[in-house]
Amino acid sequence: MKSTRVLLALLLLAVLPVHAGDVAQPVLRVTTLDGKPFSLAAERGKWVIVNFWATWCTPCLGEMPELSAYVAAHRNDVAAIGLAYDDVTPAKLRAFLKKHPVTYPVSIVDVDHPPRDFATPQGLPTTYLIAPDGRVARKFVGPVTPATLQAIIGAGAAKGA
Repeated sequence: MKSTRVLLALLLLAVLPVHAGDVAQPVLRVTTLDGKPFSLAAERGKWVIVNFWATWCTPCLGEMPELSAYVAAHRNDVAAIGLAYDDVTPAKLRAFLKKHPVTYPVSIVDVDHPPRDFATPQGLPTTYLIAPDGRVARKFVGPVTPATLQAIIGAGAAKGA
């Protein structure tokens, strides 16, 4: 009887679809718009804001200056990467960022193949807050405020995260 349940469980696992994205400890390696590598692994020990956004996204445009100021104010403890989930050329994105500057690096990601350890965004902005140990502490769909980030980071710091 026990072997039948084990066999059934293995068969179910074999036919169930594998869900890519939203991994507990995601891996992210991208090249930023300025040609530099960005890796979540290199940021261990800091909180990391992974922000999917687009140039056409009005809520994203409202969120960007707030995230930028927050990261600049907490540079020793917090890093960020902006992932332009947008069909845009590097030249157009550079021009856009001259009008809407941020203090953190930005990378263009393929809308058809977003980074494999993150689910395809169902709305923008989509933000992941990665804890210093590399695990996903929180996922947000829609704008996130510095106050919300600080509350989670402060609670994590109090717990020793």
